[in-house]
Amino acid sequence: MHIGGIHMQNKESVYRQYIEQALEKTLTHTDLPLPEKREGKVRDSYRIGDSYLFITTDRQSAFDRMLASVPFKGQVLNLVSAWWFERTQDIIQNHVISVPDPQVTIARACRPFPIEFVVRGYLTGSTDTALWTRYAKGERTYCGITFPEGMHKHQKLETPVITPTTKERDHDRPISPDEIVKEGWMSREDWEFASRKALELFRYGQEQAESHGLILVDTKYEMGIDDEGSACLIDEIHTPDSSRYWLADSYSQRIAEGKDPENIDKEFLRLWFKERCDPYRDKKLPEAPAELIIELSYRYIQLYEMITGNDFPFFSSPDLYLPAKERLERNLSSVISQYKEA
Repeated sequence: MHIGGIHMQNKESVYRQYIEQALEKTLTHTDLPLPEKREGKVRDSYRIGDSYLFITTDRQSAFDRMLASVPFKGQVLNLVSAWWFERTQDIIQNHVISVPDPQVTIARACRPFPIEFVVRGYLTGSTDTALWTRYAKGERTYCGITFPEGMHKHQKLETPVITPTTKERDHDRPISPDEIVKEGWMSREDWEFASRKALELFRYGQEQAESHGLILVDTKYEMGIDDEGSACLIDEIHTPDSSRYWLADSYSQRIAEGKDPENIDKEFLRLWFKERCDPYRDKKLPEAPAELIIELSYRYIQLYEMITGNDFPFFSSPDLYLPAKERLERNLSSVISQYKEA
C-alpha cells in the first residue's frame, strides 16, 4: 500500500524525518494586526468584528508553564476539533464558521458558561481531582455522584458521569449540579440542557473512537450562549489535549494482568521533566532533547490518524512545510484585509 507515493513500511520513518525538519518551524507566538489579543496556554485569540480568530499554537504546556514547542501539534489539535465539530452538529450547534488554515478556526462569539463539563467513562486518573485519586482515598461521593464499594482502577463505569468543575481565577474546583445552581454559576435549565448534551457528545465520541481502535476514556467540554441566545459547543472537542484515549485491543488483557492500559499521550514528557527538576518551582527548566520532541509530535500525528481514520495531510497540504508564520500570513491575508476594510 502507498500513501502519497510512500510505501506503508516507510511511513513512520518518513513522518519522523518531516517532523525533524520542522523543529525550527513551529509556532509559539503570534502577532497579527488584529485587536483584543488574548494568549492562553495553547491558543491565541483575536477579535474580528462579531467573531473571533483562534490560533492553536505548537506550545506544549504542563505544570502551568511551557515545556517545549512541538511540530504539527497545533495542526493536529485544530484539525481533530474541526473533524469532531463537523460530525456532532446534529447533537448541538457549535461556534465554528471556517478553518482557513490548519492551525486557525474562525468562530462566532459566544458567552462561555463558567463551568467545564468533565465527562468520565472510567475510574482512572492521577491528579488531585481525578476520580480514581478521590476513590482510592476512600471518597464514595464526588460531585454529587455516589460510587459503589469494590471498584478497581481503570474500571469502566456502568454509565458515563459528569464531574463538573468551576472556572476560577486561582484554581478550578469540582462542584455538584445542585451547588452549580445554588451558587449561581448556571440556571437549572441551562445546566440540564448542557449536561444532557455533554453526555450525548461523549457517547457518540466513544462509539466513533471504538470503531477506530480507541477508547475515549474521559474528556471535557466547554459550552456557551451565542448572540441569539442559543447554547453552542465552543473551544475544542475530543482532542489529544482535552481527552484521554486508550488503545482498545489491549485494554482487557492489560487490566487482567494488573497493568495500566496502553495509551498514546504526553505523559512521558512530563515524567522526563519531573525526573530532572522541580517543574513547579525551578525558575529555569532543562531543554527537552530533540528526540523527545520528535516522539511527542509523532504520537500526536498517530492519534490524529487513529481518531479521524485519515492520513495526516503531509501530502495533500504541502504548505505545512512552510514556516508557520509565513503560512499564516498567506492564509489569513484576506481575513485581515476584510477586517481592516470593514
